Amino acid sequence: MSTIWAHKLRRHAILAAACATVLLCVLAQPGQSAPLDVQALLNRPILGFEQVRAEVQAYATRRVPSLPVATTVEQWDRYADKLRRLVLENIVFRGDAVVWRDAPAQVQWLDTIGGGEGYCIKKLRYEALPGLWIPALLYEPQPLTGPVPAILNVNGHTSDGKSIAYKQIRCINLAKRGMRALNLEWIGMGQLESKDFRHSRSNQLDLCGTSGLSVFYLAMQRGLDILLDLEGTDPHRVGMTGLSGGGWQTIILSALDTRVKLCDPVAGYASFRTRLAHPSDIGDSEQAPDDLGTVADYTHLTALLAPRPALLTYNDKDDCCFQSAYALPPLLDAARTVYALYGQPQNLRHHVNSQPGTHNYEQDNREAFYRLVGDHFFRGTAYDAKEIACEAELKTTDELFVPLPGDNANFNALALELSGPLPRGSLPADAASLASWQERERGELREIVRARSCDVVPELAGSIQLGTVSVLFWRLKTADDWTVPAVEFASDAPGQTVLVVNDQGRSASSEHVTRQLSENKRVVAIDLFGFGEAAVENHQGRFALMLSTLGERQLGIDASQINAVARWMVSERDTGPVTVSATGPRSSLICLVAAALEPEAIGQLELAQSMGSLKEIIEQNLGQGDVPEQFCFGLLAAFDIAHLAALAAPRELRIKAPSQRLRDQLAPLIPWYTALQGVSNASSP
Repeated sequence: MSTIWAHKLRRHAILAAACATVLLCVLAQPGQSAPLDVQALLNRPILGFEQVRAEVQAYATRRVPSLPVATTVEQWDRYADKLRRLVLENIVFRGDAVVWRDAPAQVQWLDTIGGGEGYCIKKLRYEALPGLWIPALLYEPQPLTGPVPAILNVNGHTSDGKSIAYKQIRCINLAKRGMRALNLEWIGMGQLESKDFRHSRSNQLDLCGTSGLSVFYLAMQRGLDILLDLEGTDPHRVGMTGLSGGGWQTIILSALDTRVKLCDPVAGYASFRTRLAHPSDIGDSEQAPDDLGTVADYTHLTALLAPRPALLTYNDKDDCCFQSAYALPPLLDAARTVYALYGQPQNLRHHVNSQPGTHNYEQDNREAFYRLVGDHFFRGTAYDAKEIACEAELKTTDELFVPLPGDNANFNALALELSGPLPRGSLPADAASLASWQERERGELREIVRARSCDVVPELAGSIQLGTVSVLFWRLKTADDWTVPAVEFASDAPGQTVLVVNDQGRSASSEHVTRQLSENKRVVAIDLFGFGEAAVENHQGRFALMLSTLGERQLGIDASQINAVARWMVSERDTGPVTVSATGPRSSLICLVAAALEPEAIGQLELAQSMGSLKEIIEQNLGQGDVPEQFCFGLLAAFDIAHLAALAAPRELRIKAPSQRLRDQLAPLIPWYTALQGVSNASSP
């Protein structure tokens, strides 16, 4: 369904819900008891159209770092060295990625097949990390004379992978011009295409506290190692290029590894600010990795190319992403200043393709790259940048197939292995040590989920009196950043306050709200960021990625919203601490984290359909787009469900229909709880 039609249908649904609520008001004549249609009341729109998207764009854009100004080459060099170190140590190689980086990597050379006139193709496979093999092809000039240039060729999102025609043509042309061309298969594409290698599965590693980005980086870096280790490769003439995801790979490796002396990322990346304005460009998990945006934007990475020769290629009618008109200017503006510092502005080039102008690395773009290579790697020699016709020499996918081990690792297999001994933390030894354990662990949990304490500024968006029940519609603004839509139901003299959240949004909670009202409770049904009316239509997962790369976590944002609303209710309604009631595995985790962090305003917790363990996220092979808030970097490394529940003790915890796994997790906690219902009938006095 197109975005336009999705918006139209949503508008119609909003109007229908509004009409239903108006009908209720008409039926409510003075002195009469109007029917209480809870479903219609929950359906009533509260937020403005696309308000959530505007709020998250503003929130995230404020957090994108700006490129610092350097006035001398020495000053820039110090900054560049520090930035590369920060990104590699604090972003790329976190957790077990350090072990993978330092482990010896095997390279196995296999068959050599005939290419065409002047080159051959050597098949190889290599380990990106222990047990994860990457297939590759080396196009090598024949005969090989003297030190030769070498080009690392990476590909983007295509099921054809390394055998895609435009990539074969490029590698053949490079080899015919006397260069080595290494053609890598990209994770999740070609021979490595599988659900276990989908890029959203890399976040399973993040959950375990190991950088998913590291797998992508090591696959590139090992390829570069192979080229440089080959006898006869000129280390001063090594380049890199690729389209789309290959363009992203090119800017990442070229910016952080100065062994790459020349590069051409093609239609592969844009500034975080640009991506926020064009959400379809945010891309996959690796393109917005956790916390990268806390130290560097892609403008910074572009500037890190200086003073090496670089060509930024974009397409003016790109039908995928990164159109030249908006993606290219911020990158050029950032990099030009630094190239000028070195006195080599001519080393930074750009090329805008108009024919065909779509998402491509066809002849016009290839010849722009050949010109860059000729001007810098073949200066002073006879060199023609016009493409050499070679379509007759293209191989089939089967001919370029490289055998791989049957037990080749993948994201899910790696995550399952990493998660085995997790979490590393232990539960308190006894009730006497519970309080000190909670104080220490709350601080760590708050840091992991990036939770913040914030106040609520309420804005009444409407009210209805239906018999003895008053219904208030709230826009609850938290810290001037987010607006939480809420519907409050209360009789004349309500008792306990219940805060209701649901994986499907507040509109799915009508039965639950009705039941709570029948028990004379005040009920507040809310939509957390990412759920119901507070979700960014079509782009929620992408915006969750952007928040994570900028140092935020959706899990922490949602938990902070619950706690802000709970504290507000406690201060505004004289009913004491609230009960938080969650339906669904996603909402249950969020509310458990909220209760773990807020010991005062939350008095009880009710969970329905809760996970038994965070490991189920990995065991079910879920991806970031399925449950964006659950892929919180390092959460499983420190906590599981039992640890979070222990942080909520001794408050009452009610579990509806818990799984046996959840029963087993929570059973040791029973002595610490006032009541732990649904797990066992036993409880402490």
